[in-house]
Amino acid sequence: MQKQALISVSDKSNLLEFAKFLVEQDYKILSTGGTFKHLQDNGIEVTEVKDVTGFPEILDGRVKSLHPAIHGGIMARRSDENHMATIAEHGINPIDIVIVNLYPFFEKMNTGLSEAEMIEFIDIGGPSMLRSSAKNFYDVTVVTDVNDYEVVMNEIRENGSTSIETRKLCAGKVFNLTSAYDAAISTYILGEDFPQFLESSYEKVMDLRYGENPHQKAAYYVDKTKNGAMKDFEYLQGKELSFNNIRDMDLAYKVVSEFEETTCCAVKHSTPCGVAIGENVLEAYEKAYECDPMSIFGGIIAFNREVDGKTAVELNKIFLEIVIAPSFTEEALEIFKQKKNLRIIKVKNPVSDKVTYVKVDGGLIVQSTDNQFSTDLKVVTEAQPTDRQMTDLVFAQKIVKWVKSNAIVVATNGQAYGIGGGQTNRIWAAQQAIARAKEKVEDDLVLASDAFFPFRDVADFAAENGIKAIIQPGGSIKDQESIDACNEREIPMVFTGMRHFMH
Repeated sequence: MQKQALISVSDKSNLLEFAKFLVEQDYKILSTGGTFKHLQDNGIEVTEVKDVTGFPEILDGRVKSLHPAIHGGIMARRSDENHMATIAEHGINPIDIVIVNLYPFFEKMNTGLSEAEMIEFIDIGGPSMLRSSAKNFYDVTVVTDVNDYEVVMNEIRENGSTSIETRKLCAGKVFNLTSAYDAAISTYILGEDFPQFLESSYEKVMDLRYGENPHQKAAYYVDKTKNGAMKDFEYLQGKELSFNNIRDMDLAYKVVSEFEETTCCAVKHSTPCGVAIGENVLEAYEKAYECDPMSIFGGIIAFNREVDGKTAVELNKIFLEIVIAPSFTEEALEIFKQKKNLRIIKVKNPVSDKVTYVKVDGGLIVQSTDNQFSTDLKVVTEAQPTDRQMTDLVFAQKIVKWVKSNAIVVATNGQAYGIGGGQTNRIWAAQQAIARAKEKVEDDLVLASDAFFPFRDVADFAAENGIKAIIQPGGSIKDQESIDACNEREIPMVFTGMRHFMH
């Protein structure tokens, strides 16, 4: 009995070579719709599925392969005499290879199509054939990954058939794909951030140099259902990325995305180590560098504006891991080529995550992203902040939400000179941030906190060490003590009413 291969693909990359090979190996080719026409137009002998089923494609192609003549040929266990007798009784021939990839639902998401248009990109026949074939991988080779064409051809060429190991691997890829495909459709239809069943549709785009440490493996996956700053970025130059690189890129770009002003942020080990706004990118960088010239070494630099040649010259003067921005001038790119290992990353999408995930042993914690900023600032002291102080307070508060709690940011003149975070109590974070800031500047410093002051010790320490204004969420039962501490020293304090913990 002649072997049969069924081909139905939307992605026709390298298909003709594969199909011609199968014909040479005496396979009868079955196909549907556009794939049938593509093969026929290129001189490949092919039989249309409707000639096998005896039933035409109907409902504008929605129903074409969903038929016992197809699924019986796929699902029959060759070692089961009853199965083989049954398909023979019904005139069904076994199908040995199934080559299917799906309607491009992933690719059509976030493209502005209407719901009615999106629905037509939900593949039904394709997943059905894939799942049937994958279930019967003892007997059937199912191929959904274009990269596996060569593997299958080589094994058939050498051994006359594929190995059970290859068939099992390909079957596993099917269920991996269909689970992500179904998850994307569910995400689209439900439109919920917290559905009953947590679904994921992520695709691996690269293996990473290593994880948090060299002995840990890592890979980078992107969300197939949503866009975001860390998806589809353009890798313009430099060596491979690591786990820490991507995590720090994400943080740095989120910080600069908080601002309408031209902003530069330096990040080192998942912590901002210099943030500043400027009249242009060069000024923003120089001011950010001034905040912490020691920690910025070997760090990641992000901008929310195009990087020009003058800025590139300055960036090249120190060792950096990554420069990330929405665009770069041609002059800047030429200058960066002088440092071949420096990674240059062009961001294409805005920051857009709606939920964040934290993996715990045996589960996931899911929450909505902290994408808000208080619009109800309230001065709670007798002293009122000056316009400049209020500007710096808001600047510092936008940064402090991206620093590990407990978090304190000390700033002036649009520069975050002192950043303290990750401490087990707030006073230590304040001491750390103020000390770092005062190494560089002592005048007109303001302080921001990510959460309320449980005691007046932070307010007292800040006042004693030259802090001229404070912003914090408020909400402690001892708020009045901190207010009193500020009133005693005629320091303005502003409450935001919104906490920004980041553990």
